[in-house]
Amino acid sequence: MITAAQLRAARALLGIDQRTLAEMSGLSVPTIQRMEASEEMIRGNVDSLMKLVAALDTAGIELIGEGAASQGTGRGVRLKS
Repeated sequence: MITAAQLRAARALLGIDQRTLAEMSGLSVPTIQRMEASEEMIRGNVDSLMKLVAALDTAGIELIGEGAASQGTGRGVRLKS
């Protein structure tokens, strides 16, 4: 769904800190910290993950899965493996 590296990159693109992302998503700062400290794919309950993805989507972040093409018409960001 979303990796810790994608989450950190998305936050950097938005120029926001963990506290702001927590407010945007309705999650706690420790939850955001745990998500960003994950090894690869973020682990958490489905409700929290959905809130996070929805907040990023609302902020204009498009999550691109591995090997997938961006559906948007503008430039995108992808982390190299």
